Amino acid sequence: MSNAFLVTVLLGTVGVFAAAVWLWPRLARRSGRAVLGRVGLILTAQVLVLASVGLVANRTFLLYGSWGDLFAGQKTQVPQSGGAPGGASVKVLGRQKPEVPGSADPRSAGVVEKVVLQGEKSRQGGEAYVYLPPEYFQKGNEQRTFPAAVVLTGYPGMAENLVRNLRYPRTAWTLAKEKKMPPMILVMMRPTVVPFNSQCIDIPGGPATETFFGTDLPRTLSRTYRTGTGPRNWGIIGDSTGGYCALKMGLQHQESYSVAVGLSADYKPEVDAQSGDLFHGDKKLEKRSDLMTNLEQLPKGKSSFLVTTSLIGESNLKPTREFIEKAKGRANVSSITLDSGGHGFNTWRREIPPALEWMGARLGK
Repeated sequence: MSNAFLVTVLLGTVGVFAAAVWLWPRLARRSGRAVLGRVGLILTAQVLVLASVGLVANRTFLLYGSWGDLFAGQKTQVPQSGGAPGGASVKVLGRQKPEVPGSADPRSAGVVEKVVLQGEKSRQGGEAYVYLPPEYFQKGNEQRTFPAAVVLTGYPGMAENLVRNLRYPRTAWTLAKEKKMPPMILVMMRPTVVPFNSQCIDIPGGPATETFFGTDLPRTLSRTYRTGTGPRNWGIIGDSTGGYCALKMGLQHQESYSVAVGLSADYKPEVDAQSGDLFHGDKKLEKRSDLMTNLEQLPKGKSSFLVTTSLIGESNLKPTREFIEKAKGRANVSSITLDSGGHGFNTWRREIPPALEWMGARLGK
């Protein structure tokens, strides 16, 4: 959805409004043509105003990246897993400066790289933004490895939200500068690698999204960037659907992640028109996707979870409390409960700094 299209729709809206003002005296007659003219102008103006509002909102909140994303619902057939055989890969598409002081020098500000990832086992691929902290480029750190965190946005949503609206790179840079967390690599993505909400599930006969995030992603990136390779070096954090995916990876892929954070998370997949039937009648897979059920079967270990909610303004208060109770004795569990909040950026911006600080204290130990 390009800027040119947005500008065209906005100019069209203004043009139709001006035409209505100019032509209305002529259309005030009682003839059939005049009535049709008035109806046509009103309907056209309303459609363009609604389109303008929707496009501006999408531009502001980065909900959909393309028309394909917007109209990807109603899945009667699941796409087959894509990607060419031959292994994992990371291709850098470009670099950008983080919005921090001294951004011209990577040794002071770090770098955000836009990359395309290809998973070996899942044979799935997706775009990501990788934040490399300034310490990554500083002299004397050429052999140093860094803890890493996968950061997932909600659905619908674009990875740019994590950079621009939720300001993960800036927050990580600030916390590291204040010695509240170690320098950390952030891998910022959508919680799906297909044009619909696959909800981090390996869909029967279709895309292996869980395998991509749970197995391929940390392995692929650790071959390209200087990250540790064990679960103690990797965490995962997300909001909303991304929070569900983060907790799911922490529960079901302890070989990859030792720390997981769910901001306003769901605890089971949301069945809607966008997702369709993700399980294809597989009751075992459906049960596996319910995090409460999985938590009861979790072997006691060193996994750490952080979940967030609000006393007023969020619908996940009760299941979050249930998750905390079930996790006790099986994992290290922490929580943030705001007095009031909501399911959106303003709430998550309040929770991200303490969440990253909490993650940083547990990774690489």
